[in-house]
Amino acid sequence: MNFIKRISSVMITLWGVATVVFFLFSVLPGDPAQMMLGQNENSEELILIQQKFGFDQPILKQYTNYLNDLSPISIHPQVHDFNGLSTKQYSYIGIFNLGERTLVLKWPYLRESYHKSGVKVSQVIQDTLPNTAILAMAALLIAICFGLLFGILSAIYVHSPMDRILQLVSTIGMSLPSFFSAILVAWIFGFLLHQYTSFDMTGSLYVLDDMGESYHIAWKNLILPAFVLGIRPLAVVTQLMRNALLDEWNRAYVKTARAKGLSMPVIIWKHMLKNALNPVITALSGWFASMLAGAVFVEYIFGWNGIGREIVNALNVLDIPVLMGSVLTVSFLFIVINQVVDLLYAYLDPKVQLN
Repeated sequence: MNFIKRISSVMITLWGVATVVFFLFSVLPGDPAQMMLGQNENSEELILIQQKFGFDQPILKQYTNYLNDLSPISIHPQVHDFNGLSTKQYSYIGIFNLGERTLVLKWPYLRESYHKSGVKVSQVIQDTLPNTAILAMAALLIAICFGLLFGILSAIYVHSPMDRILQLVSTIGMSLPSFFSAILVAWIFGFLLHQYTSFDMTGSLYVLDDMGESYHIAWKNLILPAFVLGIRPLAVVTQLMRNALLDEWNRAYVKTARAKGLSMPVIIWKHMLKNALNPVITALSGWFASMLAGAVFVEYIFGWNGIGREIVNALNVLDIPVLMGSVLTVSFLFIVINQVVDLLYAYLDPKVQLN
């Protein structure tokens, strides 16, 4: 029953996100058909483009068609062979006929890009999302490793000069906007100190070799954007870890451990850390999902070929399907991550009851 409630909640949330995204991008200024034609625009070609992509239909009709494309169970013109079939848009399996229509089972169809002829939005996301995920995980790894370390040191040496320095650095880290810190870091380490760091101001995970024949992985291009993207969550983890450990310090079980003569590292590692991690994990779940979306500025400034950069490029040319598909994908990941974190939070704290 609990599983059904969670699935229903996820589906309703996704429907709400899809509805908001559709109507939000439907009222954007500009005509996608005119953007596709550019300087070659004429009235006849404009009409053909509008008919091809359904721009001439009422907005509610466009909305129902879009939901029909997104739904894994949708309505299709009647078919008589219920084996796996394909159209130009997607592959599907027929379930049963409904008059002149057939209920079919398929993967959600995000449509095709307006400006990349014949390229599906799912293919665009498939090419860019892994790069963004790698960037976000690297940033999160930096935030976890250094944030936990700094938080523990700050709690152990509370009110000391080290604690004050770490608190100052954390405050600055949380205050810096990502786009500003990205420009600053790229300029310092990729330009001024390039001869010492060998870092470039821009670069993606896969780069062409010197002969321009094949791609190879350039891990060094990951360091600067991952560091910039991890600054704010690192500062948050440091603050949360420090405060959580200080809250746990006066608990009865810690006093008992101290009375037994256990050392500070042993008390923190074996007794305090698990309880202190709950607020950190809750914060990190939101940060990981937001980093998938917040990487837009970082990716664009560093030239990282991820979904954030693709969103900016799609906005520039009003490529609505890519925009909507990217936002829906990030929203779906955000929802899934939150569900996983709820389960993990309940595992770490048995007092938490899942609804």
